[in-house]
Amino acid sequence: MKVTVSRKAHFNAAHRLYRPDWDDAKNNEIFGKCNNPNYHGHNYEMIVSVTGKIDPETGYVMDVKVLKDLIRSEVENAFDHKNLNLDVPEFKNLNPTAENIVVVIWNKLRKHISTSLDLEVVLYETPRNFVKYAGE
Repeated sequence: MKVTVSRKAHFNAAHRLYRPDWDDAKNNEIFGKCNNPNYHGHNYEMIVSVTGKIDPETGYVMDVKVLKDLIRSEVENAFDHKNLNLDVPEFKNLNPTAENIVVVIWNKLRKHISTSLDLEVVLYETPRNFVKYAGE
């Protein structure tokens, strides 16, 4: 029997969707207001879910406190109140779209979670716009 344990978290961050190899007209056409040269921000919400078998000794799939601390150290501390384009190394050469952000978060967390457990991250850029990633 498999059970999913989830933890909600959030961070606030600014970003600009922009490709330096495109001219301003093409960036504006594709990214619109999200291409603002002065950046714009979001109150990101996320749900991190870990699925696996219940450990018969502890009764846990994964200790939620361990998951909470992992989310804080790997995501919240790295992204909260940051400009993703300028302050977060993973986005130096990667456009910080919601799709790319959720994959970066998943990769940062995956390194620290047992491969016997499945990992899924749902990232809300707005209450109505969200992306989900569970590995390739």
